Amino acid sequence: MAKPKGNKSVIGEFVSTTLLAVGIALVLRTFLFEPFRIPSNSMQPELTKGDYIITSKYSLGYGRHSAEPLPFPVKRGRLFERKPARGDVIVFRPDGMDKNLIKRIVGLPGDQVQMISGVLHLNGERVKVESFGSEKRLDKYGNLQDTDVQRETLPGNEAVSIYDAMKNSPSDNTSVFTVPAGHYFFMGDNRDNSLDSRYSVAQGGAGYVPSEALMGKAEFVLLSVKDDFELVKPWTWLNVRGDRFFKGIQ
Repeated sequence: MAKPKGNKSVIGEFVSTTLLAVGIALVLRTFLFEPFRIPSNSMQPELTKGDYIITSKYSLGYGRHSAEPLPFPVKRGRLFERKPARGDVIVFRPDGMDKNLIKRIVGLPGDQVQMISGVLHLNGERVKVESFGSEKRLDKYGNLQDTDVQRETLPGNEAVSIYDAMKNSPSDNTSVFTVPAGHYFFMGDNRDNSLDSRYSVAQGGAGYVPSEALMGKAEFVLLSVKDDFELVKPWTWLNVRGDRFFKGIQ
């Protein structure tokens, strides 16, 4: 007849099982997939505030932020690096910033990037942009505004939707940015409401982003919650956007 397990044996099994589960989760998060929550509307219409996305780590290799908040033994470059493509949506952490950003790569190392009259130019060529009318949406102050919807086609990519919320905004006309070797130039799809590589880190933007600062490629939206969703309030758990479950990211 088997003897009942003592309290010490039960506690020991619980601790070892918990440590094993934590270890597996840490390995998955470090080397395969990591979730992130979208905190703003700078990537609308592709991503919206409240989206929970899944990023793939293996698609880019492993840089110094791969095991955040733990240190990863790579200070320069990337381990098993796979270079991202123009048009990829990437989570990264700019040098000198203590938070993660998510934007779309528009400029590769050596590219010349410029905005002229609200239109992106790469290496002296105007990127193809088509107008798709406008839609009503709330601005950051909660006021309804007309926003132009456009379809932009980066070289070698499919067209993606972008927003042009303001004519003659400060970011509609820029000088020429020449992307340094080993760096990338990022922009938000909500062009007039995005602090991205058009602005330095000192200005609250991303500046030129070194390859080791990349964290993961955004693959899909797991779920999306509305502003009134709170995990500690079960009666708000149904306040989700039903059309965004497992939505692929273009």
